[in-house]
Amino acid sequence: MFDASEEKPGSRIRVFLKYSWFAVLGVALIVGLIFYSRWDENQKFAQQAAEKKREQDQRDAELLGGNRFEILQFYATPTIVQRGENVHLCYGVSNAKKVTLEPQTEPVWPSLNHCVILKPAKDTTYTLTAEDGNGQTKAQNVTVQVR
Repeated sequence: MFDASEEKPGSRIRVFLKYSWFAVLGVALIVGLIFYSRWDENQKFAQQAAEKKREQDQRDAELLGGNRFEILQFYATPTIVQRGENVHLCYGVSNAKKVTLEPQTEPVWPSLNHCVILKPAKDTTYTLTAEDGNGQTKAQNVTVQVR
């Protein structure tokens, strides 16, 4: 029979220490799996966010003319004014190298959205001409009436 009094001092501790590394290893594996799964989820989330951003950037670039050369907008606000009142003449171009406004009253340059403030003295038709640098030009007109 086994007598507890015959047990060597510290033998229970040795047995515990001998097999406790299994518990430590198990906990370490669980913690490692938790960290890995979180890292993996974050990577997937980052990839999805990057893909959504690429798609949105592509849509935005297409709205702004993409790689096409064109006049995106050209308008006056208001189109009918009293003599001496201001008119905002606004334009937007994509992939233009040079922009001119006739009659020339304010300096203009290629821009997605730019406005100049004018005070027409009489009915005036403004012409915006854009050049792409390869010999191609596009033009649009807008008329402002003065009462």
